[in-house]
Amino acid sequence: MSRRRRRRRDGGVNLTPLIDVVFLLLIFFMVSMSFSRENHLAVALPEAKGEASTKESLPSITVSIDQAGRYAVDGQTMATADIQALMTMLQRLASGDPSQPVVVAADGKAPHSAVVTAMDAAGRLGFSRLRLAVQEPQETESDE
Repeated sequence: MSRRRRRRRDGGVNLTPLIDVVFLLLIFFMVSMSFSRENHLAVALPEAKGEASTKESLPSITVSIDQAGRYAVDGQTMATADIQALMTMLQRLASGDPSQPVVVAADGKAPHSAVVTAMDAAGRLGFSRLRLAVQEPQETESDE
């Protein structure tokens, strides 16, 4: 009676501990990650009624937006309405000086996305002095 020893087949690598470790790492990174939302431009919207602002010594760059969402920078109408062209125009007019104030004068019926695009272009270039132009409401006889 010869006893042969059977060879035990190796069942492969046990993946259970590896999956446990990866799962724990995933939970750790999800819990420890901080989700902070940073705003690049702090905009204080002006009120419609009030005194006009005083003139500044620095000349400002005016970005005008019409009802269709077309841009004009300091009176020069732009052929395209994309953010790269707007950034190029702002950079050229500012001569690399982001301390100049930028005034966004948008039509009342201009698309909100066009106004946000103009503000984003100024923010990407480092302009921190951003203003929204408003006009004072006209008083009618019924208001008196």
